[in-house]
Amino acid sequence: MHKYFPTQEIGSLKKPSWLLNVVKNPDISKEDKAKARNDAALLNIKTLEDLGLDIIYDGEVRRVEMYEEPVRYIEGFEFAGRVRSWDNKYYNKARVTSEIDYKQNFHSDEFKFIKENAKHEIKVPVTGAYTLADWSYNEHYKSKEDLVIALAKKVVRPLVQDLAKLGAKIIQIDEPAATTHPAEMEIFRDSVNESVKGINTKFVVHACFSGNDYESLAPELPKIKAQQYTLEFANRDSWNLGVNDKERKGYHVIKLFKEYGFKGEIGIGVTDVHVDKIETPKLVRDRILYAAKAIGDPAKIYVNPDCGLRTRSRTIAFEKIRAMVKGAELARQVIGN
Repeated sequence: MHKYFPTQEIGSLKKPSWLLNVVKNPDISKEDKAKARNDAALLNIKTLEDLGLDIIYDGEVRRVEMYEEPVRYIEGFEFAGRVRSWDNKYYNKARVTSEIDYKQNFHSDEFKFIKENAKHEIKVPVTGAYTLADWSYNEHYKSKEDLVIALAKKVVRPLVQDLAKLGAKIIQIDEPAATTHPAEMEIFRDSVNESVKGINTKFVVHACFSGNDYESLAPELPKIKAQQYTLEFANRDSWNLGVNDKERKGYHVIKLFKEYGFKGEIGIGVTDVHVDKIETPKLVRDRILYAAKAIGDPAKIYVNPDCGLRTRSRTIAFEKIRAMVKGAELARQVIGN
């Protein structure tokens, strides 16, 4: 029988300070730095499993940042300098100066390590074509759409194809920029469909902190070839208990998804990654139960934080995950699974 409300991480966790001290030290050898990264990955894997998450990765502990990491391995990009993203976080923005091309599977080593060491199900996060394009300076392609589709066909598709060949059964395409430009939803839709074309694995699309309330995304959901969407909701919601429309204002849009004919899974964000306040298991429970009723089928609901938890301390992040797991269990008890 399918377990209702499986829990999962979205991606990034704050890196341990000891790891940063090692990798930034020029006197430490590449071999010792590699060992430190393995140790940190193993620590995250075992911690997430001990907390009870059903689907895990390693907190992206080897990656510099979700944009900068892939751009390092794509032909045609040149870094231009650091710009602010959010929460006083910065990323190294790049210019597209020539035809982009895929160099290598830049997630293969981390995936192989996780596959070898994880006991729970694995979900691999990769940065999507639309976000890579949106966060870059386009100085080569005639249009943003041309750049997005080129990235989908020449970079993201070969990457996820290689990961699938290595045994990746769930691949999450991270698209935080997806709904920030509502007029470009068709470009976003086409980019995902081009990225996954011909690849036989489960695809999850993650979007968060959009400029609207997903109204522009809702009509496209049934047209995008993804089996699940993991979305941010908790940041929009109240902290009051209850399963009514007033208290669960952050989750109303799920009803709109159903109206547009979406029949897939939704990974609902039940944890606000922008605050240190810890959600109670009962609050998580009520958010899950409301979402399950709104979509009309509890088997379609997965449970996750709104986004990666890298802006929170490791202590806060793990406490939020612990509460999330307990809340999912409370919700299962209510519906008898």
